[in-house]
Amino acid sequence: MGKALQASLLATAMVAAPLGLTAMAAGIDTLPGEDQPEARGLAIAQETERRDLGFQDSSSTMKMVLTNAYGETSERELRNMVLEVTEENEGDWSLIVFDKPRDVDGTALLSYAHILDPDDQWMYLPAVARVKRISSVNKSGPFMGSEFAFEDFASQEVGKYSYTWLRDEPCGEMTCHVVERTPLYEHSGYTRQIAWTDTTDYQPRKIEFYDRKNDLLKTLTMSDYRLYNDKYWRAHDLFMENHQTSKTTRLVWADYEFGSGLSASDFTTNALKRAR
Repeated sequence: MGKALQASLLATAMVAAPLGLTAMAAGIDTLPGEDQPEARGLAIAQETERRDLGFQDSSSTMKMVLTNAYGETSERELRNMVLEVTEENEGDWSLIVFDKPRDVDGTALLSYAHILDPDDQWMYLPAVARVKRISSVNKSGPFMGSEFAFEDFASQEVGKYSYTWLRDEPCGEMTCHVVERTPLYEHSGYTRQIAWTDTTDYQPRKIEFYDRKNDLLKTLTMSDYRLYNDKYWRAHDLFMENHQTSKTTRLVWADYEFGSGLSASDFTTNALKRAR
C-alpha cells in the first residue's frame, strides 16, 4: 500500500495505475517463481509501491460512517492531505482533519511514517488547544472511535513488513495475488495481515488483520477505484469490518487533487493548530 491510509490503507489503497501494457507485462513476467514465496511476495509489494511513485502530494475529502453492533450509525466529515517523501528509510507524511460534527471540528492527526523506526504521530485536540504526541505503544488503539487503528493511518511502506506469497486466486471478476505480510516494526497490534492484490493493476482489494493472539480481528475491503492524471488509481470506498465486535467503519473518499503545491510546512505540529 505504499502510502498514507490510502497510502496505508489508507498507502493500503494508494497505488498507481498501470504504466502501459508493456510495463504491466514486464512487472508480471519478472516476478520470482512460486517456488520462492518470500521473494515473490516482496516483489508484488514492490510493484504496488512502484506504480504510485511521483504523485508529489494529494488532497481529498472523506466521509466516515461508524456503525455499531446494533446497526446505529453516525457520520463524520474529514479532509486528508499527503506529502510524498523520497528520502531513504522515510515514508510519506499525512494530515487528517475533522470538519464535522461540531464536537470534533478541528481535531487533527499528523503522521510521519518511517520504515522500521517508530512512526511519529501527533493529535491536536481543539477542546484543550493542545497537541498530544501518540506513544508508539498505543498506536494499535482505535482512532476516534472507528475500526481503524492509529497505525492504519500511517503510510504502509514496503520495508515495514516481511512477505510470503501464498497463492493466486479469483477475487470477484479479477485474479489476485494473496500475500501474507508480517510487521517488522515494534508495538504493532497485528501479528500478520493477508492481502489480496489484483494481478492486472496491482491494486489492493482486501486485507485481513490478525490480532496479537493470531485471531482474525477485522477485514478491510477496497472498491470503487478511479483513475487520476492517467496514472494514479484511488479507491473511493474503504469498508472495515471488526469480526470480534460486529462494528464497522466505512470511508467514502471524494475531491481528489494531485500536485497542488503542498510542502513540508503544511505538515508540522504548528500546522495542526491551523488546520481547522
